[in-house]
Amino acid sequence: MLKQNLSQKQLQKLSPQQIQLMKLLQVPTVMLEQRIQEELEANPALEDSKEDLNNEEENTEELSIEETEPVENSKDDDINEEAERQEDNSLEDYLEDYMNDDEPSYKYEVNNYSADDEDKTIPIALENSFHEHMERQLGLLDLEGDEEKIALQIIGSIDEDGYLRRDPMAITDDLAFAHNLLVSEEAVISVLDRIQTFEPAGIGAQNLQECLLIQLKRKVNQKDFESESEETIKYLNLASTIIESYFEEFSKKHYNKLLRQLSLYRDDLRLATEEILKLNPKPGSVYAPSSSLKKQYIVPDFIIETKSGELELTLNNRNAPELRVNNQYKEMLQNYNANKKNKKQRDAAIFVKQKIAAARWFIDAIKQRQDTMMKTMYTIMQYQYDFFLTGDEKRLRPMILKDIAEITGLDISTISRVANSKYVQTEFGTKRLKDFFSESLQTTSGEEVSTREVKKILTEIISMEDKRKPYSDEKLKNMLLQKGYNIARRTVAKYREQLGIPVARLRKEI
Repeated sequence: MLKQNLSQKQLQKLSPQQIQLMKLLQVPTVMLEQRIQEELEANPALEDSKEDLNNEEENTEELSIEETEPVENSKDDDINEEAERQEDNSLEDYLEDYMNDDEPSYKYEVNNYSADDEDKTIPIALENSFHEHMERQLGLLDLEGDEEKIALQIIGSIDEDGYLRRDPMAITDDLAFAHNLLVSEEAVISVLDRIQTFEPAGIGAQNLQECLLIQLKRKVNQKDFESESEETIKYLNLASTIIESYFEEFSKKHYNKLLRQLSLYRDDLRLATEEILKLNPKPGSVYAPSSSLKKQYIVPDFIIETKSGELELTLNNRNAPELRVNNQYKEMLQNYNANKKNKKQRDAAIFVKQKIAAARWFIDAIKQRQDTMMKTMYTIMQYQYDFFLTGDEKRLRPMILKDIAEITGLDISTISRVANSKYVQTEFGTKRLKDFFSESLQTTSGEEVSTREVKKILTEIISMEDKRKPYSDEKLKNMLLQKGYNIARRTVAKYREQLGIPVARLRKEI
């Protein structure tokens, strides 16, 4: 049974302008130019005032009142006159308010960018892919019958690291289904053995152990051919023995066990290990695309410099053009006053009004974005003043989102949007804004310090340890306690993992 009842609720809804501002706050500087360009293409009433005046007529959408032909309804004659009058008054009020406003002076030019700077592009060299390099070597082999199809199937199954992750039996199934070719497992293994002679050494191995063995054997044969010293060949053979028969002990760095089982001197094991460390665990990476093409350059959103002993903060707006409302659209609104009785012109004026309003909202959102980001970053800079002045991570204060929100008067979610995916350029390197936020830790003296300070000290302790006897997590905990940091062993292990430092056993050296 349906019932009607009255209820009162308090709801908080965001306006379209607020939603637009929240989205812009999340956009880092490197993506801001693209976002502005999208808005310029979508709204003809918005334009970049930096464009050449000669090209202004070509780049600006031409729209005149006379050419606009909105679709008319057959019932236009029956429109209520009172509704039209109210609509006219609304438009007139808008025009009066808009025309009396001063020209917006929102500037989004970069202070550290000169108009004389050239937009240079870097030529990209044409490179052969890893698999093309393999197929080119395949042409040097004397293959018979179906061996070429088998070889091509094997090469196609080798990953970018240079490993063949599929079993020979799986390769035979692939050939049967894809090429209707029935071959034996022995035939696949025979062709694979020949592919493993390709360069670079280690290609086509099925695991790391096999990959290292192929490289070591290739080195031994090469040294024999070059009449290398017997001592070098001795250590290469010893390295081969270790990888072939004691791979698990070596990978887990059980060096004492290796010394006992192989009856070796420590120096012999060290020299054999050095030969192993010279090998490439990912031979396919040699022919990967140039690392320069994979680099992702960080564009800082803020720049902090020290001038005359004081910190100076600037916002990096290099990618943001100077925006303004299209003059043609403003003239069209002015023309409406003289022709407000014409229905077509009134409909066109409504369209123009919407576009101008959207343009002004966007310009205002960009300005608010700048103001909010500067306000937030300035507060962070003042909060972490000692660090930005000295670059010493031990001087970082404990800081959470709530601390900055209380000082700025902004919401925590707003601070989070500003801090996310943003970077600040300092005299000590470019830092991620999110890294300045950390929990606090109380020392034995009752003082609160940042967890980043503890991590910094932990890194220093581990870097100075004897690698033959690296410190355990329990030992690290006791050493931190001596320095006044009372934390549990589990916390030490957590910080060590966050720093990407392995356990003591894996840090051990000969």
